[in-house]
Amino acid sequence: MRLATYQPDIAPNLGSMIRLCACFGVSLDIIEPCGFPLSLKALRRTAMDYADITDMVRHDSWEIFQKSRPIGRLILLTTKAENTLWDFKFKTTDILIMGRESAGVPKEVHNACDAHIKLPMFGQARSLNVAMTAGMAISEALRQTQ
Repeated sequence: MRLATYQPDIAPNLGSMIRLCACFGVSLDIIEPCGFPLSLKALRRTAMDYADITDMVRHDSWEIFQKSRPIGRLILLTTKAENTLWDFKFKTTDILIMGRESAGVPKEVHNACDAHIKLPMFGQARSLNVAMTAGMAISEALRQTQ
């Protein structure tokens, strides 16, 4: 199981995803460019010492990620999906992709994904914080596969 974050905009959200991956033993792919300077110092500030214990791979672009990623389905979490997280059947080789906080993912990335899922929302609510959504999705995926 892997978590990928596409061009994250907010350093603290990336820090939360790094910590999430460390705590659950999930590998993390960071698809750049980020909306902030991504340095070892920035990682230490946002992810504390969890950056040191997370299996993390940085990719300079979507194209490079696509060429080097492990085999597995790409599962995009998006508010534009029809299927919900609760109805989806995960596999241990899945890569869950989170889009940018400000814009999601471009059509090219959306179309390259094997499945699109969303968290069901109550009433007029549109979306949760990207790191919180990642945590819920990883938790459900691991529950199903372990």
